[in-house]
Amino acid sequence: MELSQIIAYVMALGIAVAIPGPGITALVARTLSGGTSTGIAFMTGLMFGDLIYLTFAVFGLALVANTFANIFVVIKWLSIAYLCYLAWQFWTASQSEIKTESTSTRSFLSACISGIGVTLGNPKPIAFYLALLPLVIDIEKVTFSNWLFTLVPLTMAVLYGVGGVFIFAANSMRRYLANHAAQQTMHRVAAVAMLGAAGTMALKQ
Repeated sequence: MELSQIIAYVMALGIAVAIPGPGITALVARTLSGGTSTGIAFMTGLMFGDLIYLTFAVFGLALVANTFANIFVVIKWLSIAYLCYLAWQFWTASQSEIKTESTSTRSFLSACISGIGVTLGNPKPIAFYLALLPLVIDIEKVTFSNWLFTLVPLTMAVLYGVGGVFIFAANSMRRYLANHAAQQTMHRVAAVAMLGAAGTMALKQ
C-alpha cells in the first residue's frame, strides 16, 4: 500500500469515528456510568465490530454480508433492545453506584459484547467499510499482509485514539460529579444518551 493510501484511510476513518453516532454516544454513556475500564471494554467491542466489517470489505465479503443481511437486522434490534435495557438500568440506578468503577470480568465482557453488537447494527460503519472504503483505497490491491500488518493496526490505533478522547472527557466529567444530585443527573443523562443511540439505530436503514 502506498503512503498516500494509508494517510487517506487514517483521515477518512478518523473523521468517520469522530462524528458522534450511536457507537460514540453509547461509549460516553457507558463511561459515565461504569468508568474508564468499562469505557475501554466497550471501545474494544466497537473495534472488533469495525474489524469484522473491514475484513468483509478487504476480502470481498460484501456479498456475504448482503446474503446474511437478515442476521445483521436481528443483531441490530437485539442491540437496540440492549441499549434500552441499559438506559432503564441507568435511570433506576442508586446514586452510590457511580462512586466506584466496576471491576468484574463479567461486566467487562458484557460491555465488550454490547460494543460489538452496536457496531454490527450501526449503519455508519456499514456504510464506511462496505461502501466508502473502496473509494479511499484500492481494495483489489490490498494483500493479506497489508490487511494484517497495516490496516488492522491502523484501524485499532485510530479507534482507540479517537475513542480514548471521548472516554477521557466522559471520565473527567464523572470525577467532578460526586454529590448525590450530580450523580442522579449523570445517570439520567447516560440513560437518555442510551435511548438516543437506540433511537438513531432504529430510525436509520
